[in-house]
Amino acid sequence: MSEQLQHEILSLLEEDSRLDQEQIAHMLGESKENVAQTIQELQEKGVIVKYGAVINWQKSGKQRVSALIDVKVTPQRGYGFDALAKRIYLFPEVRSVYLMSGAYDLSVALEVDSMEAVGRFVEKLATLDSVVATTTHFVLKKYKEDGVILDDPETDQRLVISP
Repeated sequence: MSEQLQHEILSLLEEDSRLDQEQIAHMLGESKENVAQTIQELQEKGVIVKYGAVINWQKSGKQRVSALIDVKVTPQRGYGFDALAKRIYLFPEVRSVYLMSGAYDLSVALEVDSMEAVGRFVEKLATLDSVVATTTHFVLKKYKEDGVILDDPETDQRLVISP
């Protein structure tokens, strides 16, 4: 399997994970078997880890609270930040965990059903060994997520003037 084919398949799936192998084969001028084998190998190697949809929860009618939590930690000898990051990403409400440069060490993205649930999570997080401080930021509105614009396109609010 060529590296170029892998990258082309990955780009197509990243843009639209609903594409089936036949559609990808047609778009790339490849055989369906070659595309299927390449996708299987990419999944086995852990390059493709999940297929999903971007949901605009604001339009769904279901309340979702998103928060970003900056975490300052004391790194553990022999493990650095990895052991604590693993403890954090195993919580089911955690969407993402990133090692950061700057004033804080880890950034945790959280998505839950209420502000109270964010508070309960921050209490769990703050009591973990090595956690020195946390700062919580609530997401008030999402304009763009995973490359998809969620904001409604603006309509022209100007008055029509005719001569």
